[in-house]
Amino acid sequence: MDLVLPSSKYIQSYNKYIEELGDEVRYPFPMGFDHQDFNVLLAKLSDFSLGINLPDGFVLSTTLWLVEGDQLLGVTNLRHYLNSAIEECGGHIGLGIRPSYRGKGLGKLLMKLSIEKLNAMDVSVVHIHCYKDNSASANTIIANGGELSSELALGDKVVHRYLVMSS
Repeated sequence: MDLVLPSSKYIQSYNKYIEELGDEVRYPFPMGFDHQDFNVLLAKLSDFSLGINLPDGFVLSTTLWLVEGDQLLGVTNLRHYLNSAIEECGGHIGLGIRPSYRGKGLGKLLMKLSIEKLNAMDVSVVHIHCYKDNSASANTIIANGGELSSELALGDKVVHRYLVMSS
């Protein structure tokens, strides 16, 4: 398995991934971008990693794909730094695993690789947030050294905010 930059090599697998998601909320957020013109999608992901054409309130972020062969298994989005709004609710990492590959430990692996990438970018305290009722995400974060820092009421939901300190 490899963590790679988005590429047209994976267009068929990406489209099947989106199809598998059906009506699920798309995580991380770039999975919700229009993908009808795949080259435009790839350019937009590249722009976000360079800080080009960022919408208000967004920060530089790099999207990486967990792949095996020509199959896209998971997606992570790494925010290079946090602004005050994202520090409060959002964090450094958003990730998702393709539905047909869930329950195989890939979330834990992708979280580990994501934290390592952020540490290599000199992020020594990684903020990772998830909804309190999302036990799969919470377990993945905790398995990768996340310690519950605080919680935040967000409408009728509660967000757990974890910190992972680099060693």
